[in-house]
Amino acid sequence: NTEAIYKKGQSRLFLLSRLRSFGVQGELLKTFLDSVVASAIFYGVVCWGSSISTADRTRLDKLIRKASSVLGIPLDTVQEVGERRMVAKLSSLLQNASHPLYVTVTSLSSSFSDRLIHPKCLKERYRRYFLPAAIRLYNQSCSQ
Repeated sequence: NTEAIYKKGQSRLFLLSRLRSFGVQGELLKTFLDSVVASAIFYGVVCWGSSISTADRTRLDKLIRKASSVLGIPLDTVQEVGERRMVAKLSSLLQNASHPLYVTVTSLSSSFSDRLIHPKCLKERYRRYFLPAAIRLYNQSCSQ
């Protein structure tokens, strides 16, 4: 539920701004952001990152922009973080033979290149699930 994530992110962002008002600066604020604020916002981005609605993504990006203004440094959007973590999760899955999805994913390997064959999805909501979305992102990163 993105509403709960948004509320939790707001409350933790308030703590970040309070720390800033007390004169805490620099690396300590960044550490607090990563460990407290970002963990609340991004905890399940691998699972729901590709299927989140545009309105919900915009709301969460607004929290990120507020945190960015408090810190004074640019931060990655929810979509960028989600894509990066999905590719990392799929890469780690491909290296772990004991993972339950290992056989499924390796069976999708192309015999001609390092790419993975995209699984057939009849509906758009299935294309937004983790595996098809991660394979699509993985193939994009392989071609670059």
